[in-house]
This record gives sequence, structure tokens and C-alpha cells, in this order.
Amino acid sequence: MYDWLIVGAGFAGSVLAERLANERNERVLLIDRRNHIGGNAYDRYDENGLLIHQYGPHIFHTNSKQIFDYLSRFTEWRFYEHRVLAEVDGMLVPIPINLDTVNKLYGLNLTPEQLQDWFAARAEKPGEIRTSEDVVVSAVGRELYEKFFRGYTRKQWGLDPSELDKSVTSRVPTRTNRDDRYFNDEFQFMPKHGYTRMFEKMVSHPNIHVMTQTDYEDVRKTIPHRRVIYTGPIDEYFKFQFGRLPYRSLRFEHVTLDKSWHQPVGVVNYPQTQDYTRVTEYKHLTGQEHAKTALTYEYPSAEGDPYYPIPKAENQELFKKYERLALATPDVWFVGRLATYRYYNMDQIVGQALATFRRIGESVPVGADSLGVQVIRSKAALAS
Repeated sequence: MYDWLIVGAGFAGSVLAERLANERNERVLLIDRRNHIGGNAYDRYDENGLLIHQYGPHIFHTNSKQIFDYLSRFTEWRFYEHRVLAEVDGMLVPIPINLDTVNKLYGLNLTPEQLQDWFAARAEKPGEIRTSEDVVVSAVGRELYEKFFRGYTRKQWGLDPSELDKSVTSRVPTRTNRDDRYFNDEFQFMPKHGYTRMFEKMVSHPNIHVMTQTDYEDVRKTIPHRRVIYTGPIDEYFKFQFGRLPYRSLRFEHVTLDKSWHQPVGVVNYPQTQDYTRVTEYKHLTGQEHAKTALTYEYPSAEGDPYYPIPKAENQELFKKYERLALATPDVWFVGRLATYRYYNMDQIVGQALATFRRIGESVPVGADSLGVQVIRSKAALAS
């Protein structure tokens, strides 16, 4: 008899498996329908010995020392500050938009103070900022919105930014200085030996039994267990009884080139041209030395594995129906991006999982944890 059946061996499931095994000495069966652990952060060596990310680039960054220290138990780190360029008007310019972006695009020599005025003169202030379009045009104006955001968003989401919640573009800042880092977080590192090695160490406990290529329906009635932690799609758990929650998916094309380098930074975005949204070159991320280089081209898709919950009001209303079922389901805890129908960065998922572990068995009100991440729990699980 297992104390826990954990469905999904990504960050949420693996962190909870590790905590339950090490801190509570409980027996955990950790399953995943894929043939590997690590979820979307899974990385592997290709046939040329190049370390690549199977599901596109995963860049670790956080402002939480607690989360960084926790993961440091399972990996050494390589310092890495992520930089992204966008091909716009035939030029490669920094994204997020900064001082160098504007000066290069328009042949100007603005100072940071002048750029503030330049943005202000072009910004369009809507009555209320509701959509992703509103966020951008209110900050930098419609011309930069068209160049950098509209085409990219249409490819990524299959929708115009005017149809998407403001959260989509709110995550990308606009800068008036020359800071070309994609993230500003205090801790910006990559696992020194890769994510998969980190996950392997995380779940290497005698109380944790891992089964890959295993679906929840295959084991839920055949392998005895007391409780469930479910990190898969919440609508799938409830057999889509209210309909399917919409997601965007991705198709990845992995390519190896017989040259040392292909592009000047880890990721180049293509908001104006190409069918793909971005190209990743992994040696920038990993620091690996190799005569060849590995790239991944990303093609957004309406079909395939669920990656990005589509942030529209009607989708949230549908999710709320499933959330009510989840709260009424005894001995099942719903944790993670797919189970809560919300996009999280990797550190946020780790924070959510650690907060869930702290509250397992505690009779506390449902709400936001100290890290500001919502945790959905069943009433029965709270009371136990």
C-alpha cells in the first residue's frame, strides 16, 4: 500500500514526492505517461552528445532564496543571464524593448530620459487596461506593438492580442536603460548537469517508486494507495464532463548544425517573419563546448500536448466549474499548471509544491500561500 499516488513527474510531482519521502517517511508511487521524468523541463543528450531541452528552452530564475536553496540540494549551478533578440525590420534588436532597441530601429541616439518622453508621446491610454493589446499600446504605442507583439502573439496563441487577457503581455517589461537581460531576478542559474540529472537526484529515495509510460487510469484501481496528488489536466481527471479546457500546444523541430555557433544569444524571436516563433541555441544556456551546435525551432499549434492555458474570461469560468469539483473530491490534491489551469514559471511551481507539502494534513483555510501562489486542495484532504 502506497501512502501517495502522485500523477505527473514534473516539478510539482517530483518536489512533493521528495518531501513526502524524506520528511514524512511515506511511500510514494510517482507516475508519468511520458517515458521520462522531469515533465517539460526534461533535457537529454542528442546523438551528437549535445545537451538539448526536449520541450523548448527552460531558463531557471527566481527571487526566492528559499526555492533556490531547496533546489540546490539536488544540483550544482551554472550562472546564466538569459538574453533574447528579436528579428524586426531585418535587424536583431534586444527584447524586452530597451534603449538600444529603439535607438537601433530608428537610427536615434536617445538618452534614457529622452526615451521616457519618446514612449510617452506614442503611448495610447485606454480607459481601462483589460487586454494584452491595451498593455503594450499604453506603454510604448501602436507602432512598436505592431512590430514586436501583434504578429508574435497571433502565432503563439492563434488569437489577436485584443482577444487575450492582459496577463499575456504584462509579463514582458519595457525598459528605458540598456539592460538587455530577459529577467531581472536575483537568482539566475542553470542546473550545471541539466534538469534531468537534478530530477533523478530529487526522486532517488527508497520510498519513491517511479513508473513512466504509465497513465493514471492504468493504476488508480489496480495499485493500492491512500491519497492522490494530481498534477495533470484537471478537466481530464473529471472526464471532461463540462467540456475541454482550451490550451495552446507546441511542435519542436530539433536541428544539429556542423558549425560552432548559429546566433549571438540563446534565443531569437521572430515576430514578423517565419512560421516559427523562436529559435533556441542550447550551448548558450548550457555552457557546453562542442564543435557542433544544436537548435530548436518552435511552432505553435492548436493540437498536441497542453502547454499554455489560454487566458480568456470564458476559459476561467469553465475552469471554476472543475475547481468546485476538485474542492469536493476527497483525498485528492490538485497541484501545478495543468491542475490549476494557470501558467507558472518553474520557481512558482516549486513554491506551490513546497507550500502544498507544508499544508498537507493541516486544517487551514484554502487560499493563497506565503509565496502568493494559489493552492487548490480538497476539503477532505484539508480535514485529514
